Amino acid sequence: MNVIVAVDQNWGIGYNGRLLARLSDDMKRFKALTIGQTVVLGRKTLETFPGGQPLPGRTNIIMTAQPAFQAGDARICHSLDELADCLDDLAGRPVFVIGGDSLYRQLLPFCKKAYVTRIDRIFPADAFFPDLDRLEGWHLLEEGPLLTGISKIGSPDEELTFRFNLYGQDNPADLRTWLQRGSGYHED
Repeated sequence: MNVIVAVDQNWGIGYNGRLLARLSDDMKRFKALTIGQTVVLGRKTLETFPGGQPLPGRTNIIMTAQPAFQAGDARICHSLDELADCLDDLAGRPVFVIGGDSLYRQLLPFCKKAYVTRIDRIFPADAFFPDLDRLEGWHLLEEGPLLTGISKIGSPDEELTFRFNLYGQDNPADLRTWLQRGSGYHED
């Protein structure tokens, strides 16, 4: 598994259920990395998408505690056990965890790479991603050049600087092995 996320200087990722910034180059990179792949996301994250619909051109796996939840042709998982079974069915395909914050925290130990857009700004935030610069076992593998772009959230004339960074985890845990010790999925 991999993770893909855009963060501010304090590793903030959202405020009031919305992204902190929407940069065209970041959206293009997200699409290029995830198109044709599998994405894992929480129900609340899905609700922020246009029309609350799964992303086209990808296998969408939605994690939710709601037993009757449906979302188009997305696969629905109610536990990490179900997620592991679903991922077994899709073996060999890249998997990207795309949010929200509780799902990032739960699945980060099982991720090998983190594709992080680091925005050079501090925004008001109430959702955060773990600080990979301080998290044991994670290392910055590549730091991209400083780029600029206009955010489509907030002031449309405000230019932001950002980088595309790649982090790697030395020894990601195996989801199946971890599950044998007992656990479950809980969405806030």
